[in-house]
Amino acid sequence: MARDDIEFMAATPMGQTPECATPGTPYAEAKSDDGFFVAVNARLPDEEHFTQRQEFSLPPVDGGKDAWLFLAAVFMVDALIWAVMMDTKYSASDVTGFPFAFGVFQDYYNSHEPFVGQPNIAVIGTSAMGVMYLTSPIIMGFCRMFGRWARWTPLLGLLIMSTALALSSFATTTTHLIIAQGIFYGLGGGIAYCPCIVYLNEWFVKRKGLAYGIMWSGTGLAGVILPLLLESLLNSLGFRNTLRLWAGLLFVLAAPLALFIKPRLPPSTTSHAKPFNLWFLVTPAFLVYQTANIVEAMGFFLPGIYLPTYARSTLGAPSLSAATTILLVNIASVFGCVAMGWFTDKLHVTTCILLSTIGATISVLVIWGLSSSLGLLYFFCIVYGLFAGSFTSAWPGIMRDITQKGQSSSKGNVDPNMVFGFLCAGRGVGNVVAGPLSETLIRGSLWTGETAAYGYSSSYSSVIVFTGVTAFLGGASFLWRRLGLL
Repeated sequence: MARDDIEFMAATPMGQTPECATPGTPYAEAKSDDGFFVAVNARLPDEEHFTQRQEFSLPPVDGGKDAWLFLAAVFMVDALIWAVMMDTKYSASDVTGFPFAFGVFQDYYNSHEPFVGQPNIAVIGTSAMGVMYLTSPIIMGFCRMFGRWARWTPLLGLLIMSTALALSSFATTTTHLIIAQGIFYGLGGGIAYCPCIVYLNEWFVKRKGLAYGIMWSGTGLAGVILPLLLESLLNSLGFRNTLRLWAGLLFVLAAPLALFIKPRLPPSTTSHAKPFNLWFLVTPAFLVYQTANIVEAMGFFLPGIYLPTYARSTLGAPSLSAATTILLVNIASVFGCVAMGWFTDKLHVTTCILLSTIGATISVLVIWGLSSSLGLLYFFCIVYGLFAGSFTSAWPGIMRDITQKGQSSSKGNVDPNMVFGFLCAGRGVGNVVAGPLSETLIRGSLWTGETAAYGYSSSYSSVIVFTGVTAFLGGASFLWRRLGLL
């Protein structure tokens, strides 16, 4: 085969999809020794196609039937995995239809035998989310190392999740629930979820941020629908039959979708990945992004915990009106995630983070802090959902920035999937810390008196200030870049 018969195209970092080949055009892909994919448009005689080089046609990137079917599948799977494990710390019966679904279970466990009066019920939801967040780097690494098997891990994860819910139906103590509905459900969720991220990075390149935003918007949408359904089932069937029914529905609904969660690249092109080359963890750029990510997460979850009770106790809102606060946050986050994803494809990631930071900080410190009516609180919920709810949709930009910085290093290429995994772990740290921290904050009030607005004069003033400050510090990467340190 003459060298002139091959066009060598630009190299692409590990974990990213070559953009050089025309969709549907036969070409070959190989990985060079330095960890880059090299795509070649092969113009060989027909008789040489199968003897000198393996060729294949890839579906188009950033669009086409296969890409959009994949995105629709991960949208639904993301919604089913995350919405059921969201943790809340207040009575769901007082706020009928509260959309973070675990809050419905938590209230039921707090008020029904055999769990009424037992400690650590709130730990169930925290365990599920914590395990899923904190195990992400490990699961992501194994998905990259064993690409041939990762194709089937969504089904395995869904099976573990369904089994965990079914086993939870036999629980008689909160310890049983923490192990089954908490730890094992979270582990199964991580196993099912991580391949979605690995393959999304193959299917979408130029529209990667938009794709992430669409996928993550599924959680907000499901957070409006699922709790209404689950609360109705709990009231009519009891927790044991509800868990068994939902275990079956989860697998029946999600398992067919898992068939569309498949790689775009053949396993042979990714079989030599080295995901545990983690030198990027100690680079200044990643440390800045990760520190801001953890700090922002410490405050991000607090409004979701306390908004309904704030609306009731401070503004005198009825139960249904109080529940509407979280409905508005979730609905707004659907649009916020998609919009932020689109911006991430167009702007530098620190600019996107700045947009989220400004909107979130102003909404908390100004609108919520000075809220004196339910209408103003609703306005806060919409703005907070749009801006704070879209913070993680900037992660594809962080992945891109860290990966590009790694290309100029002699320490080896950075796997963007591992960057995502450790950002998830950082988010998990913030989530775990937020629970006990919130209980400390709610005990005191920074300001009291008739001259202050309702937010700052209430017992939630410390929560408001802390949430606003952490939202502001979440934008530290923009300042770091302006100072030339990033």
